[in-house]
Amino acid sequence: MAEGEPDDDGSGRSPWGNWVVTLTTLVAPTTFIGALLLYFGFAFTDAQYAYFGIDAATLGFSPRDFAMRSAGALYLPAGTALTVALAGVLVYYAARTLGDRSTHLPPGGRLAPYALSVCGLVMFVLGVLGGLGVWRAGAMDTPLLLGCGLVLVVYGRVLSFKLSGSAYPVARERLALVLVAALVVLCSFWAVHAYAKRHGTDEARYLARHLWLRPAVTVDTAERLYFPPRQVRETVLPVAGTPQRFRYRYEGLRLLAEANGRMFLIPDDWAEKGGNVLVVPANNAVRVAFRSD
Repeated sequence: MAEGEPDDDGSGRSPWGNWVVTLTTLVAPTTFIGALLLYFGFAFTDAQYAYFGIDAATLGFSPRDFAMRSAGALYLPAGTALTVALAGVLVYYAARTLGDRSTHLPPGGRLAPYALSVCGLVMFVLGVLGGLGVWRAGAMDTPLLLGCGLVLVVYGRVLSFKLSGSAYPVARERLALVLVAALVVLCSFWAVHAYAKRHGTDEARYLARHLWLRPAVTVDTAERLYFPPRQVRETVLPVAGTPQRFRYRYEGLRLLAEANGRMFLIPDDWAEKGGNVLVVPANNAVRVAFRSD
């Protein structure tokens, strides 16, 4: 064997080939989950700060910040999906056990899977009509109806096969199952994205009604700032004694966010219509003091 060539174990493959496969298996799901956290975290953050008139890109959050902010938007969808999946698995194994034992079922037992499929078909049609605007569907209604409808159609067919003791899937339906799985994944993304946006807006509404939860901020500036009347308290600092650079003090502000060397300040009596958000640099151009209420 020539020097520098990798050892061969006789199988025709490099001995480190298995390590590559193992690393790929571990890294790919991690990368995919990280991308999901980043995507849904951005959707949540964008909706939350859009309520205050701020574009998420303006904040300058890092990918890590977006990923960490996605947790609150994913707890309920992930928990609901896992609970439904657990119930489906239990029903599946119960149906398979009954089919293997050739147990006599009640008169309507054989019809239950077909009823599930019919319900799924009705849900899918409603989802299509909602997507086409035939009826007023919410942001989450269309993807949930489409995805859940497809799942019920296939699940009912699986149960009908298992209750009869037959194997599923049959060869002629495998391509259709792949397409259904792709559509269900797409609808899941769609629904969770809509939920993350709604959750972000709900969080923003709650914060707007409870701004006292955010830190109170006092800002001293060298130049006068403009705010609508009675929105903040302005004080002209005295000039007697040692000259100082800061001439104006503004109170009645709250820290909405801090990122990328900037602070986003919001008045205590901020209103959805006509409310302003002040952006100040976190450097010596201004003097900032935090205080507790």
